[in-house]
Amino acid sequence: MSLTRDLTRLIREKPVTERDLEWASLFVLDTLGCALGALPTEPARMLKAVAPPARADTARKAFYLGGLSHILEMDDLHRDSVTHPGSVVIPAAWAVAHDHDLGGEAFLRAVLAGYEACCRVGMSVGKKHYRVWHNTSTCGPFGAAFAVAELIGLDDDRTVWALGNAGTQSSGLWEFLAEGAMSKHLHTARAAESGVLASFLAREGFTGAQNILEGEKGFYAGLCADPIPDAVTAAPERPWQLINTSIKPWPCCRHTHPAIDGAIALHKEIAGEAIAKVKVGAYRAALDVCDRPAPEDPYSAKFSLQHTVAIALADGRVDQASFDADARQRMAGERKKVDVGLAPRIEAAYPESWGAEIEVETASGRRLSAARHDAKGDPDNPVTAAELSEKARAQLVAGGSSQARADELIGAILALPDNRPVRSLGLFEIAGDARPQARAARSA
Repeated sequence: MSLTRDLTRLIREKPVTERDLEWASLFVLDTLGCALGALPTEPARMLKAVAPPARADTARKAFYLGGLSHILEMDDLHRDSVTHPGSVVIPAAWAVAHDHDLGGEAFLRAVLAGYEACCRVGMSVGKKHYRVWHNTSTCGPFGAAFAVAELIGLDDDRTVWALGNAGTQSSGLWEFLAEGAMSKHLHTARAAESGVLASFLAREGFTGAQNILEGEKGFYAGLCADPIPDAVTAAPERPWQLINTSIKPWPCCRHTHPAIDGAIALHKEIAGEAIAKVKVGAYRAALDVCDRPAPEDPYSAKFSLQHTVAIALADGRVDQASFDADARQRMAGERKKVDVGLAPRIEAAYPESWGAEIEVETASGRRLSAARHDAKGDPDNPVTAAELSEKARAQLVAGGSSQARADELIGAILALPDNRPVRSLGLFEIAGDARPQARAARSA
């Protein structure tokens, strides 16, 4: 027996309802909106140069779509595991379902299973893992491999081998953030690709370690200072982990969202009055990643509590323009007023709850405060299906689709539970078009 074998049994014994499939289609819409919305960006151009979907094999298609999905920093987030499962699991499953001409129901079932594997492994790594390792990148290959194993019909033994081969490919260090480097997109790209390769090899009889997690020289021994192995199989009766995953309304690191939520609420109360100082209380992981008082590029600004809180207080909103050079310059003085630190109550609730506390003192001496236990988009404070569709519509249009084409795609993705063929959506044809403006004109 092994943890990966127990995990395989748990997932395959878990019932799937029609409502579960509908939930999965919503998360697919969110992820694909993030991916196609990123097409005009420079990182997307670079990914396409290395992995052009028109000529790529299945694994490299997953690589391309996985990288695209993470560029805008708007992909979903599972709090308990601190992973972005959608940007890894869905690209891997989509590439396989596309190339194997599979229908929407099989694809969505695989997505549910892949989220479960990614998130359950992620919940087992312990808090210290995240200080150096990017959980999405290290745990994502398990989820991608399991989704692919479902789609290509691997038996339990070969699925365990696939998980072993996925785990031995785990990687992804946070050092990129110190320099504002692009490696985070590579993390999701490689995790998706690694999962495809792991399961395709297992199909051929290529074995992988069944004790890859708990073994003497396995994942926990190498990457986790405080693992929680029991979390892999705890509470099997709980709803699918996908349903406990959060949707991001703002295009920046999820750790900044509770503070943004509170700051937006305070914006109206401040009513344009000058701010003297701001105090933000957060949990340790948020400080480790997002304590960045002077971001020098858009990506660093998306990981700055100081910048995101300052601009949310000033503008009452956060969007892609909130991180450009003009916005960073405009907020240079305001960021200096924002002091961030550890809030013991917020830290104690993490990772089950991602919260923040904000205190603002205005120039006239008024004191205002806001606290958030759950950020907008969390399961306890969810976005609606209409809000999610509107988010996807805005991203698709920003990516080059016309309004009509965006609505067509949204409808087709949400119809996947009816077993619509995945290939019929033409996603890789859209993602492979290097001329988004021309595509928009043709679609009008």
